[in-house]
Amino acid sequence: MLLLQKIAFMTFDIVLIGYIAGFCTAVAQFPQALKVIKTGNTESISLGMYLTMTLGIFFWFLYGVLIPNIPMILANGVCLLPSVYILYITIRNILKTKNIPL
Repeated sequence: MLLLQKIAFMTFDIVLIGYIAGFCTAVAQFPQALKVIKTGNTESISLGMYLTMTLGIFFWFLYGVLIPNIPMILANGVCLLPSVYILYITIRNILKTKNIPL
């Protein structure tokens, strides 16, 4: 019985670590998104990096849905919002500089 209680406690710790990691990852996107919202400037943002990262976040979200893993779903779902926004504004600004309508 004591062993089962210890295993249950360890499982709780592991899930908590997942929530903390997900929170940090999701929140990390928001300062950049706020800066883009305020300035509209995306010149220093790498399109390739944001495209790859946004796809990665999407696939982590999808993976979380398929296995199902709530911390992974929440973290990556929240993380997708600013990432997609920054990616959209970056693409829009690149097209604007080349006079290509979006």
